[in-house]
Amino acid sequence: MADNPVEAEDSYRSATLSGVPRHRRLQALELLLTEQRFRIARYVAAHSVPGGKPRLCSRRLPRATPDIDSLARKLLDAVPVPITLVLAVPGEGDESMEFYYVGRNLAAQEDVARNLPPGALPPWTGPVPLFDRFPTLVNTGVPRLLAEAHRSRRTQGPEPAEWPLLAPDGLVIRMSTEVRVIPCADLLLLTWERGQESLMAQEAQRLAGVCWAEWNLGDGSTRTSSGLPGVLGLPAGQPLPGLLDLGRMVEPDSLDELYRSVHDILMCMRVADCDLRLTGPQERTVRFVAEPVRPAGGPVWAVRAVLHDVSEDRTSRALAAEAVREARTQRERADAVAEVAERLRSAVLPGFPAELARHGVEAAAVYRPEARAARVGGDWYKTRILPNGKVLIALGDARGHGLDAVTLMAKLRYALAGLAYTGKPVERLTGWLNVVACDDGAESTATAVVARYHPGRGLLRWTCAGHPLPVLVRDGRARVLDPPPGGPGLPLGVLPREAYRAAETFLRPGDVVLMYSDGLIERRGSDLDRDSSRLLRAVDTCVGGGIPPGGEALDAFAWKLVDELTGPHTADDATVLAFRVVRDDTGRPSGA
Repeated sequence: MADNPVEAEDSYRSATLSGVPRHRRLQALELLLTEQRFRIARYVAAHSVPGGKPRLCSRRLPRATPDIDSLARKLLDAVPVPITLVLAVPGEGDESMEFYYVGRNLAAQEDVARNLPPGALPPWTGPVPLFDRFPTLVNTGVPRLLAEAHRSRRTQGPEPAEWPLLAPDGLVIRMSTEVRVIPCADLLLLTWERGQESLMAQEAQRLAGVCWAEWNLGDGSTRTSSGLPGVLGLPAGQPLPGLLDLGRMVEPDSLDELYRSVHDILMCMRVADCDLRLTGPQERTVRFVAEPVRPAGGPVWAVRAVLHDVSEDRTSRALAAEAVREARTQRERADAVAEVAERLRSAVLPGFPAELARHGVEAAAVYRPEARAARVGGDWYKTRILPNGKVLIALGDARGHGLDAVTLMAKLRYALAGLAYTGKPVERLTGWLNVVACDDGAESTATAVVARYHPGRGLLRWTCAGHPLPVLVRDGRARVLDPPPGGPGLPLGVLPREAYRAAETFLRPGDVVLMYSDGLIERRGSDLDRDSSRLLRAVDTCVGGGIPPGGEALDAFAWKLVDELTGPHTADDATVLAFRVVRDDTGRPSGA
């Protein structure tokens, strides 16, 4: 026998090696329990009376003995449980029986005084029919328990009983007790305990899916609460399982956990706990928390455990863990898409070429993505000095969010950058961009303002494809530019043959043209006129006493405008492109 923790630990390790068959693991558990039974037997033998026989008392009872009847009365009064003395008297019929209330013990008197208001019961005047004194007891199980106890001479109950009592003030008192009837000579002892403590404990265990068990290792007996079959899913009438039987009921991985727990209890004498997954058609998981029971200085001779059915909890945890993993996967995927989109956006939203200043203009741009970082939008802008000395200025918004929107935005931006080198008018450039969007797919639509500035003439020619109209800031006042003849054209990607027309705006030194995406001004429940008015008021507020010279001042103005209109958390991407004329190369007077 492995009589020390080291040998038992070696046995445990050999039994839990990967690939060990189930019957070998059960054999290891059986060996552990058998060894403990031998330890208990050796301990009991070592602490028994020498010779194995008890001493016999040779002294006789003294002649002078107390009055037994008097002692019986005192004994009843010493019992802390309320007792009513009932006498069974044959009735008029052959099998009828009447029950008389003939007395009560001290605990019963105290219980009545403590729990019932004065006058709830008539004063005691001597023996009286029980159901005359307590008429509502007839509707409980008490009459049956009394009759059966009298007939069989066996204890009946405990059984819950509830009955009402009418108090002197008219209130109804609810009596809720657990009753038991015990035959005693010619009397029946009717006992009750208020609150049905044991029944309530059983119901609490049932509601919580909890039970207790105690396995006595010396004789192999098992004591449990009534809820054990329900917790383990045992059919009615099946014998109570021992620890080895419990091992046969669990899955192989749980058998290792059970062995480890029993080993810790028996060899290390400490509390152990584990989850046990039971075999069977229904998935059932039981939490097993156990402690050793032992005499001082002796071996563990019992294992006391609490078992809790945690099947729903473990299932919920497993589903929650799976949901967390799925959410993490989706978040990682969204982050990856956002990172790709953001890098692509950074590539297509660069700074401004240094040669802008040599052509008498300067520009600043602010892009603020919507609050949900993973949803990158399709706003874009472009400025470029063309070979003929003209300046290309454009801003657009590819509909939607995510990688698809950024991809379309990149296509449009790079297509425009290349097409602009043809020298064709902005009307033709916008038409070509429309073809690019139409060829990208039915869902690929976008809006844009495409403009070309002629420094030698101070002329800005621009088209609008379903986009908000630009705003001109002149002399500290802001106004929306008039649309091209015939109004703005359709968004890009709607009709392949859409024809676009250009508007012409002459600019003066100090004029600022604002192009922006609809995310800057649109609000849920608002309309275009209201949004435009709010934009103009914000521009006037931000301009104040004017925009100081220099690119940094123009950039600060653009940021201030975005903050004024969107705040720190936007519901959509917001982009502003501010284009300012700083020198008039025409030699004409202002306003030409």
